[in-house]
Amino acid sequence: MERITQQKLAIAAVLEAAESPLTPPEILSRAAKAVPHLGVATVYRALRALRKDRKIVIVEIPGEPPRYETAARGHHHHFFCNGCRKVFEVPDCAAQLAELAPPNFQVLDHEIILYGKCPECQEEQ
Repeated sequence: MERITQQKLAIAAVLEAAESPLTPPEILSRAAKAVPHLGVATVYRALRALRKDRKIVIVEIPGEPPRYETAARGHHHHFFCNGCRKVFEVPDCAAQLAELAPPNFQVLDHEIILYGKCPECQEEQ
């Protein structure tokens, strides 16, 4: 059994408090406020352990670094802003998505990423 360290607790707390998925450098920056001298290798080790324990999930956007978020939020989708490169949560999921599959196919899971511009980036145009 792996022990729970102050660093791992701080990283988990950062992800719980985050409103959107975070990259490892963003996690490091926020967690270092609670745990001075936190290193990037420690962040990656903690992320690996938290994923193994199914406490967090990875959010993968093609062409972007991986981001992480708490698994406690359950199933949802994401919006990627092409302007500021931030990822936002889309809380709802259309229940009829399985109907889009070809006939006689079984849908086991799905992930949807919407691409566009957030309100702030739209104002900058």
